[in-house]
Amino acid sequence: MAKNSVQDIKQQYNIVGNCDELNRALDTALKIAPVDLSVLIIGENGVGKEIFPRIIHDHSSRKKKNYIAINCGAIPEGTIDSELFGHVEGAYTGAVGERKGYFETADGGTLFMDEVGELPASTQARLLRVLETGEYIPVGASQPRKTNVRIVAATNVNLEKAIADGRFRQDLYYRLNCVTIDVPPLRHRGEDILMLFRMFALNMFETHKIPPVRLTPESEQLLLAYSWPGNVRELRNIVTNMSITAEERTITPEILARYLRKETHRGELEIVKNEEPSSGGQYEKDRAFILNMLLQLRREIDELKHAYKSLSAPPTYLPKQSNARSVETSVALKGDFLDTDGVELCDAEEWADEVGEKNAPISDPLNRMEREVIRQTLEECNYHRKKAADCLNISERTLYRKIKDYGLE
Repeated sequence: MAKNSVQDIKQQYNIVGNCDELNRALDTALKIAPVDLSVLIIGENGVGKEIFPRIIHDHSSRKKKNYIAINCGAIPEGTIDSELFGHVEGAYTGAVGERKGYFETADGGTLFMDEVGELPASTQARLLRVLETGEYIPVGASQPRKTNVRIVAATNVNLEKAIADGRFRQDLYYRLNCVTIDVPPLRHRGEDILMLFRMFALNMFETHKIPPVRLTPESEQLLLAYSWPGNVRELRNIVTNMSITAEERTITPEILARYLRKETHRGELEIVKNEEPSSGGQYEKDRAFILNMLLQLRREIDELKHAYKSLSAPPTYLPKQSNARSVETSVALKGDFLDTDGVELCDAEEWADEVGEKNAPISDPLNRMEREVIRQTLEECNYHRKKAADCLNISERTLYRKIKDYGLE
């Protein structure tokens, strides 16, 4: 593909950068677009994988048909089959009518499946059948239906490792991986980092009339040496934050250092990037510890409030009951919670559900801290709720409730 074609694509989709790895990825997308094959896009979170399936669709014979993008990691496991393949009336409780799935809606077009590595095993088997035969069976139906959909998948998971661990089907991997597009992380893009910085600063001026920030030569070197674990998304957030809060428009290394994450050396981040978000690293352990300490602190505060109310309330007496058997009161400790009268013990997470903490205002400092921990975890897990719940060491049910209570949907 001619070089000017890649440049045309950059202008059309507002892609900034000239590094060889980025140009190679764009060139591959243009070459594979007219060939009706499945494509697998790999790369870390925040590198901009979502633009490549759009390029492939727009330059294929399917460009006049539907293009649908979904995040497989954001769909609950219990409903993902219905979302993808649809369901018939009465398929399950609450299925009052027939519903079209994404494969039926995207018929003739392109379906972009982001975070495909998070699909449950049963859904992987269904997807494999679609790729092999072009047929699928809606939930609750008995007859297969035909579909003609091009699948472009993306993931930040090492699928070969997932196959070795038994978490991803090998046959599905080879069906999806007809052609691979590897999107480079920001730390590999060199001078592109400075170009992106200037673009984001200019966008802040055009959108919000905020004078653009500028880097000194020393700050540019610091920016290039940073490892960018959050990639382009992190750079955009830093420029936005800096444009709003920095008092000076010329950014020195001292000012820039306040906006960058503290790190030891790049080698550590190279190792971290290949780990699963829920692999039990020290960072995840610390975050889970902080959240559990917040829950425990809230419990102790509520216990003090309850004790105070009990002291100020008039005494109450239980009426006598005939033939009442003696009650043996047992007091035990489990997960820092007392159990009396034989009541089953609960841990901190279950206790939080019972006390109705959702009624506490977000202005409460504890709630603000907890909300920020959950928000950061969701962002780092790309809003994959199961992974976020594992990182926080709480159940998915509790995480769903907190997301709703704190307005993080």
